[in-house]
Parts: sequence; C-alpha cells; structure tokens
Amino acid sequence: MISKKKLLQAVSVSALSAVLAIGALTNAATVNAQAGINELTGLATTAPENQRPIAVMIDNDKRANPHYGLSEADVVYEMINSTHNNRVTRLMAVYKDYNSVSRIGNIRSTRPTNIMLAAEYNAVLIHDGGPFYIYPYFDATGLNHLSGGFSRIPNSKPREFTEYCTAGEAASRMAKAGYPSAYTAYEGQHYTFGANSLADDAGVAVATNVSVPFPHNSTQFVYNAATGTYDYYEFGSPVVDGDDKQQVTFTNVFLQDCDFTLLDKNGYMVYNCIGTNVGYYLTGGMVIPVTWLKTSYTGATKFYTLDGAELVVNPGKTYIALVPSDAWGQVGIK
Repeated sequence: MISKKKLLQAVSVSALSAVLAIGALTNAATVNAQAGINELTGLATTAPENQRPIAVMIDNDKRANPHYGLSEADVVYEMINSTHNNRVTRLMAVYKDYNSVSRIGNIRSTRPTNIMLAAEYNAVLIHDGGPFYIYPYFDATGLNHLSGGFSRIPNSKPREFTEYCTAGEAASRMAKAGYPSAYTAYEGQHYTFGANSLADDAGVAVATNVSVPFPHNSTQFVYNAATGTYDYYEFGSPVVDGDDKQQVTFTNVFLQDCDFTLLDKNGYMVYNCIGTNVGYYLTGGMVIPVTWLKTSYTGATKFYTLDGAELVVNPGKTYIALVPSDAWGQVGIK
C-alpha cells in the first residue's frame, strides 16, 4: 500500500507549480469535439459529434439496488452524500450517447459538489431536487438541469426508489426546457487519451485490489485480468447492472484526496474540489500517485504525473472517487 505520507513527500513544490501553470494554459484552450469519437472515453461512438452529455444523480443506498444503466455510463463519480448515515455515498453517471440507454437510475437529489463537477462537462444535470444549498451553485455555474418528473416504474420499493430516466426522456425534456443538445461551452478534451502502461511513472506499484473508505457502501475494485478492467464491488458483492445484467467495470480508476466543508448539523457538506491535491490513478492492474487541479466552478479537473506533465489516460470508462481527506489514509491498495 502507498501511504499518504510517501505520496506527499513525492510531490515537490516545483512539481505543483508546474501543474498550476499547465492547468492555467489547458483551461484556456478551446477546441471542437472529434467526429466519431466519444470525448468522455476516447472510444468510437455513433452519438452526434457535438452532443453534450447528461449527468444523472443515482441513489447508492443498498435499498435502491440494482442500478440501471450504470454499466453504460462513460464516467461515474462516487462521493459521500452526507456525513450522516455512516457516510452514505451517491453516484453521478455521465453519458454521451444517452439516447441509447433504456433506463438510468433510480434518480435522487443533487448536492453542490455534483453541480461543479457536471459543469466541467457542460452536461445537463438530471436530479430530483436537493437542499437549498444547491441554488447558489446553479447560479455560479449557469448549469442546465432537469429536476424531477421522470418516469415512475413500480418495483415494490418506497417511492423515492422508483424514478428513472428512460430512453428519449432526457432529449424530450431538454427540448421542452429550451436547453441546447449541442455543446454551449467546450474547453477541449477532459482527458488526454493514449496508451499508458504506467511502467515508467514515478511511484508505480501493483494494484489488483482496491478498497475505498466509504464505510456505508464498502466500495472495492478488483482487477479483472481477462478484461483488463477494474470490477466494481459494493456491500461485499459485484455491482451488476439491473438492465443488461453486466458487471460494472472500469478501465480507469481515479481516487482524489479532497477535504470538505460541513454546511450544517444535518450532515450536508460540500467538497472543496476547486484547488489542487494528491490522488491515485489505477489502470491495467497498476497504480501511480498523481496530482489533480480544478481552477474554477466550471473548469475541468485535470490530472498530472509527479513531474507536472498532464496524465495520459487509457481509452475506456472511468470511475472517480472524491475521498474525504480525513479518510485518505484508509485507502487500501494491494
């Protein structure tokens, strides 16, 4: 296991300065999406070239299982939803070709951090309400969002676990709201894609079993050598999509050390995700220490190697966990 102490020692002041300089230049660049390539995965897509993504808030309480449409997400974020309930987490799944997904959900409320992260992709956020803390963040980002009113599908569960975004609903709701389906702002590739074995990177180590310190969900990743991806586990079991019955698995796994600010005594909080800190990048059964940088509400989070170079990410689906700094030392990698 790589300790936080060793990782912090490896990140020199000069390397972080280089990261900040590169990040400023990167966030200023504006380019067009590449025809036939999904800019979220680096893989081929039949979605329209400049079609903006959607980001869907998905419940991650055990009572909500199974997840629907999660295996088809391009990028999945996991973070604690509250400091209460044993730090239960919530997922935010980002889709480029959302019209091809038959059902996504179930849909739940959003939090301030999700708004800042969805804005990075110029996505339309799909959620069902949220605490009043979210409204200044919608104002600050100008993020388009759709709250509630999606399909209710009976499943013998309480009502809060029955709302789903079905195929065609996102597009029709966006049109009704007057939200453009094409990018209204696009600051270039979120990730720099290319083949990367991590073999030559500083601090590289084997990583075939990873535990993320989300105590309510017991999040874990197990490297699948046959597929070259990390299989997602929660509550001690593989996460299998309720729709296509496929194992949810990722080519890339990012863990970000990120502290948070508590907003009230009810456990509502916001991650301090604008700034820079350390993290890990896992792919191909290996791990390296990295740094991350987000410069504004809407600016893309960028990842860098310890020498300050922008990270090259393998094409494929990506999982990102915002791990609270007070639990970062509990990340388990072996």
